[in-house]
Amino acid sequence: LRAPTATGAWGTLAGMRILILGGDGYLGWPTAMRFSARGHEVSIVDNFSRRRWHLEHSTDSLTPIRSLQERVDAWREVSGHDIKTYVGSIEDGEFLDSVIAEVLPEAVVHYGEQPSAPYSMKSRKTAVETQYTNVIGTLNLLFAMRDHVPDCHLVKLGTMGEYGTPNIDIEEGFIEIEHKGRKDTLPFPKVPGSLYHLSKVHDSHNIHFACRTWGLRATDLNQGVVYGIETEETAQDERLVTRFDYDQYFGTVLNRFCVQAVIGHPLTVYGEGGQTRGFLNIRDTLQCVELAVNNPADLGEFRVFNQFTEQFSVRELAELVQRAGTELGYDVEVRHFPNPRVEAESHYYNAANTKLRDLGLKPHYLGDELLRSILKTIERYKDRVIERAILPTTKWNPGELVAEMPAASEG
Repeated sequence: LRAPTATGAWGTLAGMRILILGGDGYLGWPTAMRFSARGHEVSIVDNFSRRRWHLEHSTDSLTPIRSLQERVDAWREVSGHDIKTYVGSIEDGEFLDSVIAEVLPEAVVHYGEQPSAPYSMKSRKTAVETQYTNVIGTLNLLFAMRDHVPDCHLVKLGTMGEYGTPNIDIEEGFIEIEHKGRKDTLPFPKVPGSLYHLSKVHDSHNIHFACRTWGLRATDLNQGVVYGIETEETAQDERLVTRFDYDQYFGTVLNRFCVQAVIGHPLTVYGEGGQTRGFLNIRDTLQCVELAVNNPADLGEFRVFNQFTEQFSVRELAELVQRAGTELGYDVEVRHFPNPRVEAESHYYNAANTKLRDLGLKPHYLGDELLRSILKTIERYKDRVIERAILPTTKWNPGELVAEMPAASEG
């Protein structure tokens, strides 16, 4: 990474070598284009596992996405910039070592994980796959960085779900504790609600260890639930569109509600709908990642940013979608179903999120205009909806039948 100036500010970061793990995904592909458009030298690693998981479940992205090579070719044609691709799994340490040694990245953006709580809770097989993919992949990355690019900055996508829903305010990664007359600043306690979220806790601990022990630098972005379809880059050409999932395993709640509103499916609110989480637009995910890359952590520093812009309950989201859909002429019904998860129906939730704002984040807040835009885009692709994929077949408590349960609130 470029040296800081005499005042401690970082010089221009144009032309950095940036490696994006999971660069074929919902967030990874728009992120790759964003950095490429800024003049950085971008490389992608992906093993197409998300595409494979959809094939295995006979589901698909709402948006018709091209192959990675077609996307890269289209991006080169539209922007004049190239993106280099590597196909392989980061669970393969030798493969990842070879990529890191060749690219010699100055920043690694790590999206390359299994991202679904419901998928992780489906069976023993999917739980093991989730833990192996996420924990082993991240461990391989840390060793590769230590051995080949120890000055590189890791920007890792975590999740607000690592914290759970404690009955105190959630800080950004660390909390000052006084116990028996002594004080210390320690990692904030984490009570994850699924085996997916637990894998992310393992990641955070492993990354923190690598920073303390090996002197690596890392930013853990504990992201809220993402919604939206378009970014500046995907809107330039139909061939550049990113994926948009709405199914029981990979569709997050607001995206799923919007699809349900357009096709006339009742919005599936489970329980009282009081479960509260942090949310952000996909455009803000790109903003946050770019801010983290452009303002790197110090060597040996493990820092945590809570990456969300607003907090909503599931019930509040349903009401927002119902109102926006009604204004567009859709007949939007809201129904409550038993909760397939083991979680409190209502709870205290107040999380800090100032660090990214301090770096200059300018949020896109959720409102009627933004919702109507998302609904209109979904309307273009509504014939691609596979309705049977919306309702879940996975329940946290396996002793109860779930054939008619609603989809989970968080992907």
